[in-house]
Order: sequence, then structure tokens, then C-alpha cells
Amino acid sequence: MKNDKHSLLYLTDLYYEAKGRNYYEEDIYITSRLKDDFEILICHPTQSKKHEQLTDAVIFRNTGSVMYYKKEYDDFVKRMNLSGTPVYNSLTGHGDMKGKQHLIDLTLAGYPVIPTIEKLLDMDRLPTTQKYILKLKNGADSIGMKLVTYGELQKSNLNNFVIQPFIDFKYEVSFYYIDKTFQYALYAPDKSKRWELKEYIPIAEDLEFSKKFIEWNTITHGIQRVDGCRLPNGELQLVELEDLNPYLSLNALNADKKEAFINAFKVSILKLINEV
Repeated sequence: MKNDKHSLLYLTDLYYEAKGRNYYEEDIYITSRLKDDFEILICHPTQSKKHEQLTDAVIFRNTGSVMYYKKEYDDFVKRMNLSGTPVYNSLTGHGDMKGKQHLIDLTLAGYPVIPTIEKLLDMDRLPTTQKYILKLKNGADSIGMKLVTYGELQKSNLNNFVIQPFIDFKYEVSFYYIDKTFQYALYAPDKSKRWELKEYIPIAEDLEFSKKFIEWNTITHGIQRVDGCRLPNGELQLVELEDLNPYLSLNALNADKKEAFINAFKVSILKLINEV
């Protein structure tokens, strides 16, 4: 793809089915805006190999859960690391790029995160509760999630699962960053409707909370989403740090904030390409 414009291989699964989200709408919007500044080739993540050396950078966006194509994803990461091709997000993250291991690590490090373990021997690290949640360690989108009692937990096969206490939070809130700069925040006022989002105006303590995880992580270029939940006592705890392919919910933003985000995205991509 020879042109004065830099070229991008934009990886996405336009038809990935996710509750409350239409991936194709977001990606059609983003690519329609990026095309003003870049030449764009759109491809499914499992079919990218022959196209990866044709462009200046690879954008890994709404590709769905990589658990469905783990071998192809692992091979992609190996090729990118060997070739030195710029990838956005950079493949150095320790958030959900590593599954839910980051929740275990952050628990051990004393961060404000929903306490997470993977062994019954570590139950003393969790608060006492009537129910517990089992989540696939390498899962996403609540795939394989189970709500169990303490008795059921003792009998469960915990292979490839993490254990968390069931928390009666007030609402979920997400903070969106490009590189290490805060962009916007959205929240779900009705906790039973996770993806019916409204704009959230964070206070200083909220940004201090979310920034802790951005600073902890090792992403050099990319979009991160810090998902938190507000406890009844007002504190925030981390639900997940998404640094692989976080959905952005751009349709929940007003026109000015959406424009600002796209412009910051373009600047970040150019910075990545120019550093090579």
C-alpha cells in the first residue's frame, strides 16, 4: 500500500456477538475517521498473516475474545515480536492481555481490586461472603462465569478459574485512557444493564484510582479501559484492566468528546509509527 499516507492493518471481528454491543458500528465509525489520515486495510484477526508486512502498523481492535482463536493469536504475537512490526495496542500489557492473572497479582500487591485468588488454600485473602464468583482465568464477556455457595466452591473444579467474593456494588464505572492520558469515563447507573452507559464526570479521587492501574501496567502505546465498581461505602475497586482490545462505547459520548478521542487516537498511532 504505497501512498503519502501511512498505512494501517485494522484487525477486527465485525460480526462478533456481544451482549449490548455492536462491534461493527464502532469499527465502521473509527475506520471512517481514520481513513482521512491513513490508508486502511480491514481484516479478521485470524487471517492477518499475509497482510501484516504490507502496512506500517497493525491496529488490534474489536477482535472478540481471543480464547476462541488462541493458537492464531499466539502465532500473531510471535510474528509481531519477531518482525518488530508496530502493534497498537503494544503487546507488552499485563492487564487482560494476560487473562485474569493481573487481578491475582494486584490483590497480592495490595491494590484496590476485587480480591482474587485461584487456590482454596488462599481463601483467607477473601472477605467472608455467602456466595463466590468463579471466572475463567483466560475468559472474557462473562463466558463460563459461575455463582456458587461456599459449599459448592469446595466441590468445584477450579482448574483455569479464579475465585472472587460476590460483591453487592452500587454501579460499574469505566475510565478510558490513550497511552497514559485520561480521555473520558462512562458508567452504568443500573447495574443490571452493564452496557446502558452514560457519561460520568470523575472527581480527583476517581482519577487517582484509575491512574494507579495505568501506571502499574507496561503499555507504551494503546487504549486501556479501567473497569471499576462503586461499593456501598463509596470506595472503588477494580473489576478488570482491559489492555488488549477494550470496547470503547463511543456512541455514549457527545460529539465534542468523541472528536477529541479520535484526534488523540490518531496522534498516538502516528507517534507509534514514527518511533520505529
